[in-house]
Amino acid sequence: MSNTHNSGLSQRGSLWQRLLMLPIRHLQQAVGSLGDLWRTPFTSVMTVFVLGISLALPATLHLFVKNAQHVSEQWDSSSQITLFLKLSTSEKSAKNLVNRIRLYNEVSEVHYISAEQALKEFKMLSGFGQSLEYLDKNPLPATVLVTPTQRSSKAQAANELLEKLLNEREVEQGKLDVEWLTRLEAMARLIEDIVLGVALLLCLSVVLIVGNTIRLAILNQKDAIAVMKLVGATDSFIQRPFLYAGIWYGIFGGILSCLCVALLAQYLESAITELTELYHSSFELQGLAFNEVMLLIAFAVTLGLLGSYLSVSQHIKAIEPNAD
Repeated sequence: MSNTHNSGLSQRGSLWQRLLMLPIRHLQQAVGSLGDLWRTPFTSVMTVFVLGISLALPATLHLFVKNAQHVSEQWDSSSQITLFLKLSTSEKSAKNLVNRIRLYNEVSEVHYISAEQALKEFKMLSGFGQSLEYLDKNPLPATVLVTPTQRSSKAQAANELLEKLLNEREVEQGKLDVEWLTRLEAMARLIEDIVLGVALLLCLSVVLIVGNTIRLAILNQKDAIAVMKLVGATDSFIQRPFLYAGIWYGIFGGILSCLCVALLAQYLESAITELTELYHSSFELQGLAFNEVMLLIAFAVTLGLLGSYLSVSQHIKAIEPNAD
């Protein structure tokens, strides 16, 4: 009875020891795989550079799309609908119309320009001030400038708001230039599709590059792998260092791609600043946020691990020790 109890305790103890040693073995193999990369510096550095530059291109395109969307949002928010009121509209009716428009959920701001104010501004800007004094009555209508909310600034939503405003009885005519908004949104969608297509192609190339590098490393250690299998090593034990090598490639390649994007953004920021100063405006180029940097590195690690896994799952199983 005591022997059975002791054997049960020893089994639980050995299981507990194996669980404790598992992360230690993984750490040893991870550090060992990093040492293997250090022993082949030329191959490792070239692979990291190819991986980093391949990921830097779609990341840079994403950065441009991100900044373009930021500029687009600023333009959208500044879009306005101009409503020209009927000449017969009284000042009281015009003020009532302005109050009704302010209640629209799609409207952010409403600015009213009376007919007298419009004529005064026209006299100042046109240079025909003295000639206009001979007019019997004011030919200019009262105007209402409507600024949509950010959600309603898109081309389709702004057009729907214009149709709704034209139904007001005091409104004679409305004007909204949505053609440039439609073109801008179409260009943004085209750029996003291009970024997605380029990213997919480059990600595939990263997987193939890492997989080929790991394949060459496996072939270089073919005899050592055969000996390890001969003494009883499992395929999973042999595969781990190569999988960790793919992870290291992903980490270093992801960091390099982040540095490339940051340097390129810093280089372009001065040129963009000079360009915006010519138009008396200010624009600050937005770089990659911290979560985007972490996501890029994690994505690079995933691609490196995928490439190494596809390579080791195919080539290590094919290596068998000789029967001799």
